[in-house]
Amino acid sequence: MNAINLSVMARAEALSASPHKPESVNPLVHAGPAQTGPALSELVCIERWNETVDVVSFRFQAGEPMKFDYKPGQFMTFVLEISGEQVCRSYTLSSSPSRPYSLMVTIKRVAGGLVSNYLIDHLLPGQRVRVLQPTGQFNLIDIPAAKYLFLSAGCGITPMYSMSRYLTDTQIDADIAFVHSTRSDADIIFKSSLETMANRFNAFKLSYALESATESLLFSPKISFDIGRLTAQMLQTLVPDVTERTVYLCGPEPYMQAVKVLLAELNFDMSQLHHESFATAEKAARHQLMQANSPTETHDNPQAEAFTLPIFNLAIGDRSTKLAQGQSLLEGIESEGLPIIAACRSGVCGACKCQVLEGETTSTSVMTLSPAEIDAGFVLACSTTLTSDVRLKL
Repeated sequence: MNAINLSVMARAEALSASPHKPESVNPLVHAGPAQTGPALSELVCIERWNETVDVVSFRFQAGEPMKFDYKPGQFMTFVLEISGEQVCRSYTLSSSPSRPYSLMVTIKRVAGGLVSNYLIDHLLPGQRVRVLQPTGQFNLIDIPAAKYLFLSAGCGITPMYSMSRYLTDTQIDADIAFVHSTRSDADIIFKSSLETMANRFNAFKLSYALESATESLLFSPKISFDIGRLTAQMLQTLVPDVTERTVYLCGPEPYMQAVKVLLAELNFDMSQLHHESFATAEKAARHQLMQANSPTETHDNPQAEAFTLPIFNLAIGDRSTKLAQGQSLLEGIESEGLPIIAACRSGVCGACKCQVLEGETTSTSVMTLSPAEIDAGFVLACSTTLTSDVRLKL
């Protein structure tokens, strides 16, 4: 599948009726002109609904009928103007590219959440928003598997829902085990749709780890559940062949760290663990926005300057590339097409070890590296970013 874009791929014959006519636009939601660069596009909100008491889904289309091409699991960044200030926030697409005529994001109200709460409070059908093209390495196309295990908590369910929808739409009997952790059955996002998938597809095994349950708890016979936070024993019971699967993980950072520990208890092959990092997504979004803003726009728009990140040079042998602050060494290595094994992409397996010969870096993980290797300048490419120009040895 090609890299996604928000250009028109093919006019939708099934949507030959006249496009949705947007109502008057909220000036705080609508930030600037429809196009400010090759990566920025404008979408119209056509529908919104509550998934739970504090979670809302929004559906979007373009100004004219079109198909959207992206990868299940990728995220999209909103570029908004709130109280006169430009802000951006990334949300995983909960829609599936197998249903390509609209895009959907699912947003949870959070304490102090400037953008999330603003969208829930103000974004209505008919209003427009500016977005950056969907992107992200955490997706089914770039991380294929024979047997899937989706582990999520809270709004980390959104990429798993997109992936599940895509697999059940496009494959016959895709082997999917899906374990979602949540506070209670009342907090399950996409509850009805997931139950329908579990009832329709025999190879889709859905389970919940509930911290508490209501007295009226009722699930389909095809759905398993347990009470309490996810443990190694609980996961082994819900998914007996856990060690034979490729794991896709998304959720709050404490949850993901806990899952890594329990997988280690089960002697899981960590090279088969892949996870979405919200922090990495935010850094990528800022870099994407910086590229979208032309020099003229940055000069005219003081808020845009806040997203201008330092640029460093990464030299590898006779090759070199530019990386913005926050981009990983792995991104630079892969952009040059150089050979490197990146199994987990989360600083766990150690496959992407390389040596910094000159320059300064910062790392979020040194797992698998010995003290001697660290002293010699070895780092994990997936978990290391530049703080100066760097010369690297693979």
